[in-house]
Amino acid sequence: MTGQERRQEIARQIRCAEGPVAARQLAARFGVSRQVIVQDVALIRAWGYDILSTNRGYILNAPKRADRVYKVQHTDEQLEEELCAIVDMGGCVENVMIHHRVYGQMEARLHIDSRRRVTEFLRDIRSGKSSPLKNITSNYHYHRVTADSEGVLDLIGQELESRGFLVK
Repeated sequence: MTGQERRQEIARQIRCAEGPVAARQLAARFGVSRQVIVQDVALIRAWGYDILSTNRGYILNAPKRADRVYKVQHTDEQLEEELCAIVDMGGCVENVMIHHRVYGQMEARLHIDSRRRVTEFLRDIRSGKSSPLKNITSNYHYHRVTADSEGVLDLIGQELESRGFLVK
């Protein structure tokens, strides 16, 4: 594992942890010294993460966002409607994933959180640079969506279901 990969994993662990993450635990997990972890955290902070050091470990100083994965299906013509339904309800479409029978799981990061980003994404798709990932799995795909609360995610699920996009 490279230093960059280790720092990405440290950032992920701190971001996803329920409580403080001790430097000694991270050092043991990655087989490095505690001082290397301290230096890694300094570099992670430089990436823009607001990580706080406490007497019990590192915590991310950011509001926790709820997330959920939705399985959906729609046509290319309905792509804009699906994405706008999610962002209009307060969600952020973090990624798109498919499960291909030969290639396995494939994923692309999106981070679409506004109609402006929906428009930019659709412009790139329509320009012919690529086609939607869903097209290789008969339109079935998954989105990981984040929002401020579980309640907002419930509303997004209801909206997707009412439009016929949600797959049970």
